[in-house]
Amino acid sequence: MPTLFVPAEIASGETRCAVVPETISKLVAQGLDITVQSGAGASSSYDDAAFEAAGATIIKKAKDGYAKADLIFKVRPPQIEETALIQKNTIILSLFEGYVDAKRNTAIAKTGATVFGLELVPRISRAQSMDVLSSQSNLAGYRAVIEGAYEFGRAFPMMMTAAGTIPPTKVLVMGAGVAGLQAIATAKRLGAIVSATDVRPAAKEQVESLGGKFVAVEDEEFKQAETDGGYAKAMSAEYQAKQQALIAETIRAMDIVITTALIPGRPAPELVSADMVASMKSGSVIVDMAVEQGGNCALSKPDKIVKANDVTIIGHCNMPGRLPKDASSLYARNLMNFVGLLWDKEAGALTINKDDEIIAGSLVAEAGKLVHPSVTS
Repeated sequence: MPTLFVPAEIASGETRCAVVPETISKLVAQGLDITVQSGAGASSSYDDAAFEAAGATIIKKAKDGYAKADLIFKVRPPQIEETALIQKNTIILSLFEGYVDAKRNTAIAKTGATVFGLELVPRISRAQSMDVLSSQSNLAGYRAVIEGAYEFGRAFPMMMTAAGTIPPTKVLVMGAGVAGLQAIATAKRLGAIVSATDVRPAAKEQVESLGGKFVAVEDEEFKQAETDGGYAKAMSAEYQAKQQALIAETIRAMDIVITTALIPGRPAPELVSADMVASMKSGSVIVDMAVEQGGNCALSKPDKIVKANDVTIIGHCNMPGRLPKDASSLYARNLMNFVGLLWDKEAGALTINKDDEIIAGSLVAEAGKLVHPSVTS
């Protein structure tokens, strides 16, 4: 019977867990023996007793779990100090975040483990239930609006009272992917007037369907600005200049700006310059959801709330981790669904079929080498 081990996350600020009681019970029913390090679910409100009741065995030391594991579930990729514990031929499922630390990438590969980066799962219909970017970004977009509303000094909806009328808050969402669309929907539900921008043509209809106003330079380059996988392409310097001029004009009228723009495997593009921040109204708020990848705002700082020209700039890393119970639940289901591709029911064993598009597209390391283009190029 293959053994699945789930260690406690040691990456700074990580509150999520890679399993929840629901997924443990289902994986046990499939034939996996599950071991969880004590305290792994504490930050996401799952105690050891809940994991035990679902069928897991609780152990104290991570090294004991790694020593016997055939399969490892993690949220963050193995940290440098964890790589010494990983056994050769183990299968690891986690986020890989290959753009962060090349030294760590190499250390993970040298363990000899077979490693899958779940953020690299192809965005095809068959893989939707395994799409960790979508599940986590959905929660992140919601939370970003809540964080912005908390720091903002006014109410979101228009309020007509005997003492006078309070105008609605104006929100600009930059990037209309999963996180951005959820941010638009959440801000609208709170009563704001919402605008949004994105370089992908398909985003216009999605933004307008949620009641937002679409803001973009809609030229010929704009019409070709989306990859076959549904991601935004890097735009030319000329287009970026035109788009920045439009955004600079738009942003001056906004109360809250939420930036969500990311390019897989590359630093986040700068969308809000220091001059744009200086042009904003006193008391305005920026929520930079891309701060962990370098940031969309020139003045944002990772895990800091800073002020510039009386504009509050929120740079919380790991926004989904600020909703740890829900984020863990969705992430754990993503992993469970991915394991279905590796599980041979008849043999009761883990197998790796590289002819499967999803497996091939998310395989990061094997046999001591990095193999994914995002970390080898």
